[in-house]
Amino acid sequence: MLDKLRAADDRYEEINNKLSNPDVISDQNEYRKLMKEHSELEVIVFKYREYLKINGDLKGAREVFESETDADMRELAETEINEAEEKISIIEDELKILLLPKDPNDDRSVIIEIRGGAGGDEAALFAGVLFRMYTRYTERKKWKVELLDSNPTELGGFKEVVFAVDAHGAFSKLKYESGVHRVQRVPTTEAGGRIHTSTVTVAVLPEVDDVDVEINTDDLQIDTYRSGGAGGQHVNKTESAIRITHIPTGIVVTCQDERSQHKNKDKAMKILRSRIYEMELQKQESKLAQERRSQVGTGDRSERIRTYNYPQGRVTDHRINLSLYKLEQFLDGDIDELLDALIMTEQTRKLAEF
Repeated sequence: MLDKLRAADDRYEEINNKLSNPDVISDQNEYRKLMKEHSELEVIVFKYREYLKINGDLKGAREVFESETDADMRELAETEINEAEEKISIIEDELKILLLPKDPNDDRSVIIEIRGGAGGDEAALFAGVLFRMYTRYTERKKWKVELLDSNPTELGGFKEVVFAVDAHGAFSKLKYESGVHRVQRVPTTEAGGRIHTSTVTVAVLPEVDDVDVEINTDDLQIDTYRSGGAGGQHVNKTESAIRITHIPTGIVVTCQDERSQHKNKDKAMKILRSRIYEMELQKQESKLAQERRSQVGTGDRSERIRTYNYPQGRVTDHRINLSLYKLEQFLDGDIDELLDALIMTEQTRKLAEF
């Protein structure tokens, strides 16, 4: 571990020197790349230097304790030794976590796609509940949200809704939400009061830039059509809605939430880039399928990850067998406790391998 930390410190100083070079500053791509690496290394290096300082303090306190004959001075030195050893133990654990292999997408913003699954209108209504849950969560974090596409139902739910969360590190928190979310409740339309089970699928995609995914315009089929939906003055009056088909992969993206055809096209391209990027990631990671099965979440949209049980006021995450009896607060966006538990479980697994 110390070898890795020394190497990180050396590299950090090397980047510092490069960033003061005018030739590097004039090359925007190289400069941006170095700044990103500098930012990633900084937190590790600062923690490592704190570790070295406390180790130095510990060495000094031990020397005093061994050489000093005055009882009060020895007692003071012993107190400093105990405090320093406790701090070092904590910092060592923090450094191990900082050195764990990092998901290269963790710092990215995300695109979230929510779709009603089994359960018809009830599934669509719960898709709306999850959309509100995530937007309430982002409000708590003061993250920016942008609606990209939606297909609302007359009852107030969504057949599907797609939105972007623009925030550094959003993917590191929300990536565990990919999968099938199951709801158990009595529908408002159910006269007999029977509990129904419905499902909603959630996909969390890292948002990518043009430089991350190169798309040949010749590979695109772009169609325009009139917007549909639950209402709105411009609905069905102008052909502002956009459908983009990426011919090589067969991926189809639609966007109709903006009145401007140009804005809808920009949003659709943003979704398309993220879906193509995700497809490429899945191809690469399929080689590690066995390892992924042991992880907290495979990110597979067909994997049932969570159950929301209304009669019991319970939300259960099946990947870590954790149940929280605060469904109302959870659906109001108070989801950090569960997300932190998922992150901790994943870190614990990686630490065991480390």
